[in-house]
Parts: sequence; C-alpha cells; structure tokens
Amino acid sequence: MRIINLVENEEGVPGCEAAHGLSFYVETQNHKLLFDTSPSEVVLRNAERLGVDLTAVDTVILSHGHYDHSGGIMAFTSINPNAKIYLQHNAGGEYYAFDGEDKGFRYIGIDKRILDLPQVTLLHGDTKLDDELQIFTVDKRAFPLPSTNARLRELCGGQYVQDEFKHEQNLFLTCEGKKILFCGCAHNGILNVMETLERKFGAAEMPDLVIGGFHLMKRTEFSEADIAEVAEIANRLKKYKSHFATCHCTGLPVFNQMKEIMGDQLSYVKCGEELS
Repeated sequence: MRIINLVENEEGVPGCEAAHGLSFYVETQNHKLLFDTSPSEVVLRNAERLGVDLTAVDTVILSHGHYDHSGGIMAFTSINPNAKIYLQHNAGGEYYAFDGEDKGFRYIGIDKRILDLPQVTLLHGDTKLDDELQIFTVDKRAFPLPSTNARLRELCGGQYVQDEFKHEQNLFLTCEGKKILFCGCAHNGILNVMETLERKFGAAEMPDLVIGGFHLMKRTEFSEADIAEVAEIANRLKKYKSHFATCHCTGLPVFNQMKEIMGDQLSYVKCGEELS
C-alpha cells in the first residue's frame, strides 16, 4: 500500500507546490485512487514531480462539495477520462463562506461542470464500493460542529443558512490487514466522524490510521474558548488507539497544541510526503 499527499497547505517535498486544499494518492491491492483533487491543476504538476501516474488512477472520491477539494477534477479528467468519480448527490449545492460584513458571501462550491461528467456517480449516503472501499456519512452528531464552521453557509431559498455538511463523505479503506479512515476536512467534526464509524462498523473495526484535516484553522486570534475546544477534541481523540495524520484545514498552530496533548499519536503530513 502507498499513501502520498499530493497537495496540502504546507511545503514538504522540495519542488512540490503547496496550496490551500487537499489531495491524496492511494495505491492498494485493487485500486489506484485519488481522495480529493486539490483546488486546481496543481495536483497534476505535483503528481508528475513525485512520479505518480494519474492516468492509471481508476477511482476518485470527493470528500465534500468545496472547490479546494474538487478544483483539480476537470484537469484530471482531461488526462484520465475513465476513472470513476464518486461524490454525494448534494455535493453540487450552493455552498458559501461568509468573509465578513465588508466582503459578504463567497461561493466555495464545486465547478458545476463536474456534475455533467459521464464518469460521475452520485451517492446517497453510505455505500460499499467493494471489499476495500466503503463510503460512509455522518447521519447524526453526538458532538457539536466545530465552531470554525459557523461562517460556512448553504444558499437555500434565497437565505444563507448554516451548512449542515450532509454533502460530506468519508472513506473507510481496508487493505493488507489495515484499516484506514480518510476524512477530508471532517466538517462534521472529527469526533462525530469517529463516533459514527464506531457506531456503524463496530468497535473492532476502528481504524489503525486516520488521515485528513480537522477544520480547526482560524484566520483570527484564538480565544480561550477556541483553545479549550481544541484541547477537548485532542483529549477525546487520545482515547482511541488510532494514529492521526492530519493536514490542511487543521492548521499548524492547532496541530502544535494538539501535539502537546496527543504526543506520538498525532503527526502532520505535508505536501509531497508519503505515509508508511
């Protein structure tokens, strides 16, 4: 098995371009797949730099309906029109970020052309693709949404309402005796993702490795409440036996705070780096 970060926010392997977004290349016994495709064609350039042949990819899984995870799909399909692309049926919704009173709402959804691609399959909730790949969604939350999601909205009936992230899906991969969870941004909250996985698959099926962002990054200073929120999440994650390899929307300041609590149970994977 190979797991390579093709794109994320922080510079890693020299020559790879960092960008605000996410894309992982994964090789298993049966698949060569992409989990997310970064914000743009940067995914193609980094793959070439790393010696990853994207024309051999057979499966693309889009974690949710935001541009920074889907922006490379159109460029990817120009070199690989055959790979199957899986996203939730509502991933093409009208998703926005509120950038403040002076800037207003900014569209952060996917390129709608993606929905017209013949290789796209729209999923409705949990789906077992095969013995290696299972898709699951958070159907109910035991913990609150991360506070950083407050500025993310969905345009419904002319109103900007809180995005409930029903368009978000997670990949549960089983290969070579290992179980790996890919969670994209975990907009539903990484605690809810872990709780849902345990509830749906059972305690014996908890992952050896969890890969993805926790969406705890902020553009402003962290308040005492923010710091307390991060600490609570880290302490709850520490109770699992999984190793957490985070990136992207977690942000380095949050990672550093969580690292103090979680120690060797937490690592950060940068652009171009390979997980073993």
